[in-house]
Amino acid sequence: MSMRKGEATRARIVAETGRQAAIRGFGAVSLGDVAEAVGLSKSGLFKHFESKEAMELAALDQGFDRFLAFNWANADELPPGRPRLEAVFDNWLDWTEVENAAGGCLINQAAVELDDQPGPLRDLLRMRIQRWRARLKAEFLALRDPPISETEAEQAAFQMKSFILGHSEQRRLLDDERARAYARAAFKALLDRTQA
Repeated sequence: MSMRKGEATRARIVAETGRQAAIRGFGAVSLGDVAEAVGLSKSGLFKHFESKEAMELAALDQGFDRFLAFNWANADELPPGRPRLEAVFDNWLDWTEVENAAGGCLINQAAVELDDQPGPLRDLLRMRIQRWRARLKAEFLALRDPPISETEAEQAAFQMKSFILGHSEQRRLLDDERARAYARAAFKALLDRTQA
């Protein structure tokens, strides 16, 4: 079933806001930029959103939904613990390459931009990241029986994210084709240590 015109327009606004924010940050994206890109007037945007902040919140929420769907693709079909973690890690590496090719990762850009800017956007991002980390932590807890401690699982999830950030910098900024191999080797060593 296709979307109604208003829903389709709203989806285009949300997608364009997220695309521009991934490249420049939310603070640098104006209503005029988004309106021009989707073929509306600035007042036309307000037929779909009550404020610029509401538009940004929708873009960030949708961006995180895309991130989760991409990174968790097929993972639920796998046994908990190592198989899921390995699939999610590989998907996450793919995500950084796909998103960076499109201009950048909205979540990473927002994390840098909003880390010291209190408000609804930061609150939403913190909540979504905390849920994501809790999901990863649960998979690390499933690595062995009896499970590792909560602290060890949190540390492992932290390291997993660190490997992703290291891969992104090595691949994107330094243009090093070995970045994925380095990240995979580091993650395998983490799983081996944690599972032992």
